[in-house]
Amino acid sequence: MAPTDPRETDGGARASRVRVRLVDQPAALWWSLLYFFSLLCGYYVLRPVRDAMGSSGDALTVFPRSWVAWATARGWDITDFTLQILFTGTFLGMLLLQPLYGALVARFPRRVFLPVVYLVFIACLLTFYVAFHQAWPGRGVAFFVWTAVFNLFAVSVFWSFMADVFDDAHAKQVYGYIGAGGTIGALVGPVITLHLAQRIGVGNLLLVSAGFLCVCLLCILQLRPWAILRERARGEASGEQAMGGSIWAGLRLVAREPLLRALAILMFFGVGVGTLLYNEQAAITRHAFTDDAARTAFYANIDLAINGLAIVIQLFVTRWLLRTHGVAPALLIPAFAVLAGFSILAASPFPMMVAIVQVVTRAGEFSLGKPARETIYTRVPREWRYKGKAVIDTFVYRGGDLSFAWVHKGLSLFGSHIVFLGGVGIAGAMTFGAWRVIRAQRTLPGDASRAGPTTGDPAA
Repeated sequence: MAPTDPRETDGGARASRVRVRLVDQPAALWWSLLYFFSLLCGYYVLRPVRDAMGSSGDALTVFPRSWVAWATARGWDITDFTLQILFTGTFLGMLLLQPLYGALVARFPRRVFLPVVYLVFIACLLTFYVAFHQAWPGRGVAFFVWTAVFNLFAVSVFWSFMADVFDDAHAKQVYGYIGAGGTIGALVGPVITLHLAQRIGVGNLLLVSAGFLCVCLLCILQLRPWAILRERARGEASGEQAMGGSIWAGLRLVAREPLLRALAILMFFGVGVGTLLYNEQAAITRHAFTDDAARTAFYANIDLAINGLAIVIQLFVTRWLLRTHGVAPALLIPAFAVLAGFSILAASPFPMMVAIVQVVTRAGEFSLGKPARETIYTRVPREWRYKGKAVIDTFVYRGGDLSFAWVHKGLSLFGSHIVFLGGVGIAGAMTFGAWRVIRAQRTLPGDASRAGPTTGDPAA
């Protein structure tokens, strides 16, 4: 499946044989598919619950009694600032957890820190199960913040692990399919929530999600041998050994390396356009639906539409586009779609048009933008994948959430037309970030297993 290059040395030929063994075994792809399916299915069982909490008009469902009392004493309705508070809390949560994650990655080998991440998430779900059944005040803010943290860390860790298992050439072949497996999970998750939320109660859905995370743990154990083969093919230090270095190495890498800086710019402004859309949608939903179950069903249907479009693109477009044209069109097509969508909304901000742009832009991100970015990480040193990438996927992501949640609050004072006009400028910055990434990634080797030694952070 991967022919031997006659120019290879004996060592290169042995690496090629390892690559053939790696990809000719379909189990690696199937376990990866099951892993991503289970991860996103478990998350999308929770996502409608989280979104319903974020748009709830019941202050005590979302916030602790002391917060509500403090705001009431000053004549404020705390629900007017629900999303801004939730996004601020999420960013602070990321800020606190980033050094903990850095310490975990630096001091423990892959066989330890990957299962630990998921075991902690499962334990948190069991705690929230109790909180929902006991109707603890303030459960909404805690659950919203935790779900956002869970999604970013778990998905970031997944793709870092995939870059251990597959090289660049094989990633372009299989990432579209793996992404489709995740999209199927993202389709099944809302269906589970849609049909079970009112039958078994919202709290019991958390146990369903915990079950899917247990499947993720099984997949990690099954994929370890392929990750080891991949590292031998690249001549890298084994991920079965602790990475070492500073817990802040990821921040230094992002500040120093042009490619990681470009990826951070793309992420920051990409999150910005998504946050403006999300907040406008939440405002519409709050007025249109009065109870949590109805809002949950509405968000589930939106997720179904997004993931339905995404899976069509992943199955029939992504693999072909990445293999034949590389990452450039896969990064630029979603950026131009966002620019066009916000330009239309600036002229005609109708609720149905907001929903359509939401579906198109998020589907483009999931099916094209995300796989394109992740293939780039197969060609960089391991410290970049686990440390720099984690900073971009969590700290930069939630920093964008926080910044643009408050930007939206200011723009919304002038109406939807101004919100979306501002979004056109943010979409332009996102497109600039995509262009910078395309230029910077051209300096990377096409196949890291044949490249010379890579330069990571010497202090990492």
